[in-house]
Amino acid sequence: MTRRQASGTEIRLRSGAYEARIVSVGAGIAGLTLKGADLVMPHAADELPDGYLGKTLMPWPNRIAKGTYTWEGTEYQVPVNETSTGAALHGLMAWVDWNIVHADNDSATLTSFIVPRYGYPWALEAAVTYALHAQRGLSVTLHATNITDQPAPYGVSSHPYLTLNNAPNANYELTIPARSILEVDAELTPVTLRSVSELDRDFQRGRLLGEQVVDHAFTDLPQEGWTVTLRDSSHTQFVSLSADTPWVQVFTADSLGRQSVAVEPMSCPPNAFNTHNDLIVLAPGQSHSMTFTICGDLG
Repeated sequence: MTRRQASGTEIRLRSGAYEARIVSVGAGIAGLTLKGADLVMPHAADELPDGYLGKTLMPWPNRIAKGTYTWEGTEYQVPVNETSTGAALHGLMAWVDWNIVHADNDSATLTSFIVPRYGYPWALEAAVTYALHAQRGLSVTLHATNITDQPAPYGVSSHPYLTLNNAPNANYELTIPARSILEVDAELTPVTLRSVSELDRDFQRGRLLGEQVVDHAFTDLPQEGWTVTLRDSSHTQFVSLSADTPWVQVFTADSLGRQSVAVEPMSCPPNAFNTHNDLIVLAPGQSHSMTFTICGDLG
């Protein structure tokens, strides 16, 4: 471990040719390399990262439109932190300094207390465990338990940006095994569910990304589990993220120089606190866990 910095305390994990850097602020992934080449877009521990690089997103992923939702007859307001869309973005824990309760050569666990507040008056115990394996890559498990006496609305995601060693993503072949996609309005609020072909974002068989802009939630994924993959044009290099969540947000990192693609496994779609679409309701004492893995081969 190192001293506390802008992104908190850094933990370095190693297994085989993999190395991961985890930071305590946002319980985030600050780097993942294989043989020294980047599999996720990195940031230094002493800097404030752009674009929620690698952050843990709880107790909701993506957006709550206008920062307002109604739960069991009561309207709640959470802080709007994306002024361009007027939305409450990515939950409450991305900029919290989590506690490191375990760290060794190839695994680490960070925990935090999601404190009740006026806009989200439920208490949750949260944990993120990172485990690095020489063959399987990086496994990430996000866990939360409702410790209040009332049911709590809940959603979870993580925000890694996959990269082929920071090469321009126009040359990536992107595969997303999803049949449906959410169409959004100018404020990125979901409007309707469409087939991927209707919005010209069918990546089921893999295709060159080129200059196409993607910032959408995909669904109708294989229920037994799915994998989103980036490959180079020669198919000699790849990086992939695997999960079994019903949704995945894919973003072509247009605001970060298009050297990566954000792949965010999500338990629910954007604005689920209003639509209740796939929203998790944690009963008192109930827990929820989500696991995903990142692996690759850059030759």
